[in-house]
Amino acid sequence: MPATVKDRPRIAIEDHQRQVVGRLRRLGPVWVHRGTLIRLGILALAVYAAVKAVDKWGRHYTFFDMNIYHGAMVWWTHGGNLYDFVAPNTTLGFTYPPFAALVMAPMAVLPALAAGWVNTVISLAAFTVLLAWLLVPIADRYGWRRWFVVALAVPLAGATEPIRETLGFGQVNILLALLIYADFVALRNRAKLAATPSRLAVTVGAARTTGPTKTASPTETGGTVTGDAADDTEGAEPIGTVAAALRRLWNSGALAGLGVGLATAIKLTPGVFIAYFVVTKQWRAAIVSAATTAVVTLLTFAVAGKAATQYFTSVVFDTSRVGAVDATANQSLAGVLARLYDSTTTPTLMWLAFAALLFAVGMIRGSGAHSDGDELAAFTIVGLTGNAICPISWSHHLVFLIPALIVLGDSALRRHQAARGLSTRDMWSWGPGGMPAMAGLTRAAAAIGVYVLFVVSPIWKYEHKFPAVSHYADGLHGAFWENSLALAVIALVVLLPWRPGADPAFYPEPALARRATLRNR
Repeated sequence: MPATVKDRPRIAIEDHQRQVVGRLRRLGPVWVHRGTLIRLGILALAVYAAVKAVDKWGRHYTFFDMNIYHGAMVWWTHGGNLYDFVAPNTTLGFTYPPFAALVMAPMAVLPALAAGWVNTVISLAAFTVLLAWLLVPIADRYGWRRWFVVALAVPLAGATEPIRETLGFGQVNILLALLIYADFVALRNRAKLAATPSRLAVTVGAARTTGPTKTASPTETGGTVTGDAADDTEGAEPIGTVAAALRRLWNSGALAGLGVGLATAIKLTPGVFIAYFVVTKQWRAAIVSAATTAVVTLLTFAVAGKAATQYFTSVVFDTSRVGAVDATANQSLAGVLARLYDSTTTPTLMWLAFAALLFAVGMIRGSGAHSDGDELAAFTIVGLTGNAICPISWSHHLVFLIPALIVLGDSALRRHQAARGLSTRDMWSWGPGGMPAMAGLTRAAAAIGVYVLFVVSPIWKYEHKFPAVSHYADGLHGAFWENSLALAVIALVVLLPWRPGADPAFYPEPALARRATLRNR
């Protein structure tokens, strides 16, 4: 009997369901791809190895630094003088600039342990984002799966001394690194935008538009919209929305410098990047970063004038508040010199001379990497330079190690691939050590060696607490290993290779010409 009009929708739905069930039965059981299972197994092994490494070579972590920050915030928000706070059973207090206190103040409403775990979760999320920024372009270049590369890097990098100490002590170094490398990503976005004529035209046109986005018709443009321009105009957000404005600023690189400015206001050491922007004549980033630091610092004078005045007139000059300069954990140039002299103080003139030399080398090499189009290497060299010349750089401050390992590893792979490409075209020189398979081996070995050094972290095995125990109590080899992380940082400042054209942050010449043409229209 023919179905009524009322029954037809139900019959159609039942027919569709039968068709879907039939297709599933024909497909049989659904299996996870073998390659995915292998990758998940590798990730499980990496996590297990990282946990065992931290258990064997890490220290006993109790959010020690976070407890000091939390105690200082509770003290301050209840009317106490911020820089008069001293943590119970220690001689340590709050040592960051007052803007950092404004940022940390909300933790006072939480218990100390909860604040520590909140910081851990946020830091892990920030670390994942940071690794994605650095590794995704490399994964795309080699055809690797993005998720697997980033997921594998998190536990492997987390086992190193700077990351495990940052998380275990409740430090903020990963968050500061994220702010700094956000400027690197902004500069990289600017270079990509400048290298694509259609995207530049769309962005410049959008920046001049005050109303909703208008997609030009073929008659208005003299042709059809194709390629990247078509992709950009399709599904574009209204130009007046906040999200669209922020996206334009991010993609154009206009926000470059904001992250460094905020990081410098929270902790003074990132100010070395402002000097780098000036040296490399990245004037917009230099102005934005310096202005950001100045504005937020002035804000602290308006909100917490007494604490800000005390910090910039006395606290900032008192390095004894941070800790002993010769402590094993201080893996800076000043710490190395103090331990070599077997003293609780650093020979000032010698430190100033070597620090000035190292700063000049870092700026010159960072500028060279920038000029050759590897902004990641430039940022990393400058960050390591800041670690080396700062009077106090605890081992958990050395987070620029992770980008350095990425640059070393990618540089080794690039050399290997270039050698293989040349050998297939009979352009390879078969001299001593001229096997294509061996190309890049030195840099790969350097990356593995540095990684193992920072996982094992031999400084703690040869820790000496002067004056009770001399820094030479275990002989010269003991003194060497006690300073090994600092020596590795200095070596990376001087020797870290860069990859020409890998991550440019400047406008290519054709892009400059296009910008001039657009301005004249």
